[in-house]
Amino acid sequence: MKKSLFTFALSLMWITLAFAADPAYENAMKKQISAMKTIQTVEESQAVTNGFIRIAEAKPEEWLPLYYAAYLQTVAAFRFEVDKDQYFDQAMELVTKADKIAPNNSEITALKGYVIMGKLSVDPMSRGQEMSPLAMQTFGKAIALDKENPRATTLMAQMELGMAQFFGSGPEKACGLARVGLELFAKEEAEIDENYLLPTWGKREADQIAAQCK
Repeated sequence: MKKSLFTFALSLMWITLAFAADPAYENAMKKQISAMKTIQTVEESQAVTNGFIRIAEAKPEEWLPLYYAAYLQTVAAFRFEVDKDQYFDQAMELVTKADKIAPNNSEITALKGYVIMGKLSVDPMSRGQEMSPLAMQTFGKAIALDKENPRATTLMAQMELGMAQFFGSGPEKACGLARVGLELFAKEEAEIDENYLLPTWGKREADQIAAQCK
């Protein structure tokens, strides 16, 4: 009887600890996501990235902190004067870790394609033959995993636009995908509240592509 009571008490303790840990994780994520929106320098970007990595170390079962760290490294490589290959490689390492935690996740797969597209952009002449099909395939997989994911569709649109500009062809396919992406963003916005931790970025990119179609 005493053993049963002890086991029951121990179970309650673990349940209590599990629930107590969640608010701390959510609050830490909200703080970092909020800070992510105000980044102006590469130093600020690295500081927020490091914050997400610390959360990932504390919550190794969660994929989102690694995802956001990979996303920030990718954006920093596009946005700032840094060693772009190094940043994209770091982003790929982080997104690969996230993929192991949550395989066949559309958001993670789309971000992986974004990193590949970044690597391609560093040297399109020598990397295009290998990386262009790989990026397209990865975005295609992300869309197949979740057709409602606006980032997957928008990134495919971005890739299609880049291909069209490179080969001197029309942007019609990219424009169509961008319009679909904007429709999906409108649906997503209706679901977002102050407690929303999942990715919401990408509408600006869809708007930029759509603006070139007018």
